[in-house]
Amino acid sequence: MRVLRLERSAKLIAEIANRGAADTARVEPAVRKIVGDVRRGGDKALRNYAAKFDGLAGKQELRVSADEMQAAWEACDGSFRLALKAAAKNIRQFCEWQMPKSWSRTVGGVKLGQLVRPLDSVGCYVPGGRYPLPSTMLMTAIPAQVAGVPRVVVVSPKPARETLAAAHFLGITEMYRIGGAQAVAALAYGTETIEGMAKIVGPGNIFVTTAKKLVAFDCGIDMLAGPTEALIVSDSGDARFIAADLVAQAEHDPGTLAILLTTSAKLATAVKKEAESQAKENAIARQALAKRGYIFVARDLGEMLVAANLLAVEHITVDEDMVDEIESAGSIFVGDWSAQSFGDYTSGPNHVLPTGGLARIRGGLSVMDYVKLITVQQVSREGLKNLAPATLRMAEAEGLVAHGKSVSVRCANA
Repeated sequence: MRVLRLERSAKLIAEIANRGAADTARVEPAVRKIVGDVRRGGDKALRNYAAKFDGLAGKQELRVSADEMQAAWEACDGSFRLALKAAAKNIRQFCEWQMPKSWSRTVGGVKLGQLVRPLDSVGCYVPGGRYPLPSTMLMTAIPAQVAGVPRVVVVSPKPARETLAAAHFLGITEMYRIGGAQAVAALAYGTETIEGMAKIVGPGNIFVTTAKKLVAFDCGIDMLAGPTEALIVSDSGDARFIAADLVAQAEHDPGTLAILLTTSAKLATAVKKEAESQAKENAIARQALAKRGYIFVARDLGEMLVAANLLAVEHITVDEDMVDEIESAGSIFVGDWSAQSFGDYTSGPNHVLPTGGLARIRGGLSVMDYVKLITVQQVSREGLKNLAPATLRMAEAEGLVAHGKSVSVRCANA
């Protein structure tokens, strides 16, 4: 990790702030071909790519059977099953608290409201590459269930036993052993075996992200995700805890962004030493810290907070008195005891979070990503009289004669 003075690093901070979600250009031609082939060729093309990239064997079924999921659940040890249940309970509770409500109100003869309706289908992408992520099964499928989505489909390349067990525990009935751009294309456009989805959610590698970008005009997506990001803002935190969080997130990917902002040169030195020590046996984390690990020493708290909001990172840890000052972040962790790993697994909020500065315009995946808010309006005779004058004048100003006529004809007959 590099230790730098923040006031001398304006150019570097600006470069990091403008990092973008993911550099998709280098793989886009290959991904475009895969997506096009699956869109045109259906199951045949999907199976060819699944055999090439996902290890699909011979006549092995694309679809995972209920028996296979149940067998995986039964093969997992009791401690994992208890952990899965505990995590799922907290995630489900948080989603229920998040769930928006339908409502209506009447003012001046005008009844207004909103209806909350679930999407009709959602495809959940659960990574199965370097690390199997059964936690992502929970994070993508549980919000869909709470929202009332009637058809929830899961795709995962080479699904691990724990991932299959999580699917069984959640009652997933439709799961496919496919991944990469080919899985995204199948979910977006459908094949003979897989019916197309209304929306695709979940994280993935650069090929998955690029495919989501390419299908986004034809199928809803949650967000484009890049490498993991972790930021700690602290003057007096425990160097062991800070280093542990940075190393924990860094082990996701060699491209992870890991940053400490502090006003304490002493803490900066201690965290650098501790992080490098903790990452010694973790090759991926070590690469990430060497490549994109930074410790910025600021002059004061104000300078730190300006930089923190400019960076708009995925995970941020702050002291309790700083929370109200954070304007842009995927998820905020407060105080020494709030390990960022709790958010990855068990605390309840979603771990599918915006990266690449996307936190400036949206938060993490939530139950709101699985519903539609439909507005409702009902105008009575009293409401007609109240709304007509302003409506007629607005229509006149815009030169939309028929708009005005649709109101005036009602006024004449009220």
